[in-house]
Parts: sequence; C-alpha cells; structure tokens
Amino acid sequence: MITPAPITLEGYDVRLEPMNASHADGLGQAAADGKLWELWFTSVPAPDQVGTYITTALDGQQAGHMLPWVVRDLLTGHIAGSTRYHDIVPAIDRVEIGWTWYAASYQRSALNTTCKLLLLTHAFEQLGCAVVGLRTDNFNVRSQRAIEAIGAKKDGVIRHHQARRDGTARDSVMYSILAAEWRDVKRHLELRLNRLRAL
Repeated sequence: MITPAPITLEGYDVRLEPMNASHADGLGQAAADGKLWELWFTSVPAPDQVGTYITTALDGQQAGHMLPWVVRDLLTGHIAGSTRYHDIVPAIDRVEIGWTWYAASYQRSALNTTCKLLLLTHAFEQLGCAVVGLRTDNFNVRSQRAIEAIGAKKDGVIRHHQARRDGTARDSVMYSILAAEWRDVKRHLELRLNRLRAL
C-alpha cells in the first residue's frame, strides 16, 4: 500500500480538499447548519471549537494516522462538511473512513455517496488498500444505515470502545469492504449516485 498523502479528490460536482486552517470559517458555517454539535454521539465541532478540531486533525496527519479533508459543493462553492481517513495502518494495507459529517441541508442528498465513491476509489485503486473500514457510534442509527447502503459488511460491535466528546464511552459498530468486494461496491455506488442525481 502507498502511504496516504494529502491530495485533492474531485468528481460529480464535489471536491475533497486537504484540510487546513483557512477552512475554519466554512467548517463553522457547515456545523451551524442544523447545530450538528448538539448530537452527542457525533464528532462535529461547535463553532468555537473548529480551530481545535482542525489542529487535532492536522496533528493526526503529521503523525501519519489521519488524512483529513473538507467537502466542498462545487455548485455553490460552500463547504458542506468534513471526512477523513483515520487509523491508517500501511503494514496491513488498511485505512478507515470516518469523522464524516455534513451540514443538515446536505443530508439525504447525493453528497455522501459521492464522497464515499471518491474516497474508496482512491483507497483501492491508487493506494492499493486490502481493506477499508468504517465505524460509527451504536446510537448513530442514521450513520449505520448510510454505511450499510454503500455496501459495507458489518463486522460486529466493539463494546466500551471509544470516548465520546462528553466523556462517556461508546460502543462502536464496525464495518469493512475488502478489495475483492470493491468491483461490485463501486458498480453499486455509481448506479446509486446516478439515480440520486437524477431526482
């Protein structure tokens, strides 16, 4: 596997831009669309915490275990949210996709499918990953449905796995896609995306 490095990914009127400090205002506006930080089981920063959020993400990038992006809607120019690779383990050709959130006005649109298609294509076809993992909070049912809808397989639940922002411990629902499954998952995502964009 090629070690992930900052790169711009673009397609279907969406651009994933390597996160940097200049994105703070746009991320704050996106988080404010729906007051997403009030969802205690997500990683969305409150407006006054966006700077720390970016610093933490870039620290993870510097350490080699994260690669964060902001998601830009090219039709409006607005930042719609954020996503990243995390828990990058080159020794076993594995990355995870997570820390994903979108402004309320972009939820239930084609945006998430587009981002997952861009990220998975890069992971499997450019980086040479053997597996891409995804995880979410046990209480984040909407996220679980979205992950299952892209074709990921549920691996199981790790109980008392991670600390939430409020200090409580969450159970993590774990999913994955293997390289051998990518061809069918990609075909499914492209079909799903074309249908969503036609609505």
